[in-house]
Amino acid sequence: MPFLDAGPSNITQLQYPRDFKTQITPNDTQRTTLIVAGVYILVIAILWHVPYLKLIIYPFKLLTVGFHEMSHAFMGVLTCAHVHSIQLDPDEGGVTALSGGIQWLTLPAGYLGSSFIGASLIACGFDTNASKVASLVLAVFFLFTLWWARRNLLTWALILGMSGLIVLFWFVGGGVALRYLVLFIGVMSCLYVLWDVVDDTIARKVNSSDASAFAEICGCFPSQVWGVIWLIQALIFFALGVIVGLVAFKESAAEQKEQSEHFLPVPGSQSGAMLISPCVLLVTCFALGIERLISFI
Repeated sequence: MPFLDAGPSNITQLQYPRDFKTQITPNDTQRTTLIVAGVYILVIAILWHVPYLKLIIYPFKLLTVGFHEMSHAFMGVLTCAHVHSIQLDPDEGGVTALSGGIQWLTLPAGYLGSSFIGASLIACGFDTNASKVASLVLAVFFLFTLWWARRNLLTWALILGMSGLIVLFWFVGGGVALRYLVLFIGVMSCLYVLWDVVDDTIARKVNSSDASAFAEICGCFPSQVWGVIWLIQALIFFALGVIVGLVAFKESAAEQKEQSEHFLPVPGSQSGAMLISPCVLLVTCFALGIERLISFI
């Protein structure tokens, strides 16, 4: 009778695929999150072009444009560029004025950076505490963007409104509402990137797009090819955001609620006295926004 070696290496080889399949299999809480994300996709797709109703998601479209321009700016800083300004316009457009830096990196950073932000927010949308951390990170980004967009009233109004909305949702349901808001912003950001890449690069409706400028610098592919490459990368980010959320956050709704009461809690929790620390950056954005709006007036 032949002998089958069932040593540790063989067991490991058999166990890894099974473990990964278990990790990406959603539990009840994650299944609910996936259903909500699916509903978000459907609702956004319906509201996208419906007259008047599309105004409901208009601020979130502008926020995604802000992520795009902010990604240009941060990559510019990382490549030693000088960021002169960030501007958003009511037609869902934006521009980041840079001098210096490495254009090979700053040009694609807009689409790839905003899709990465969206994917990260989707992953954090699977967990209440992760959503709180994501909100604080957004607050830091907001502060930088407010400085770079200090002459643009629309950007200030947008960030002021979003900061207030995040603070409001932090207080609802012990942070559960914040989790679904972060999930919505993540889904919205990823969908907007996918649509914008197709609309601006592949369909060639905007000849002055990032892909066109990148194609002129690179010279090896036309802008449509770069649009397809960025589209594939954006889809990969979207999928990775969901996978990371499924693998990293396996806690049930009850477990998340209990953990949330001890991590940056809201009023009414056992550690409610610690409320000031989680919201300090968001409130700072809110206060700075009011001050800036008054100065514009």
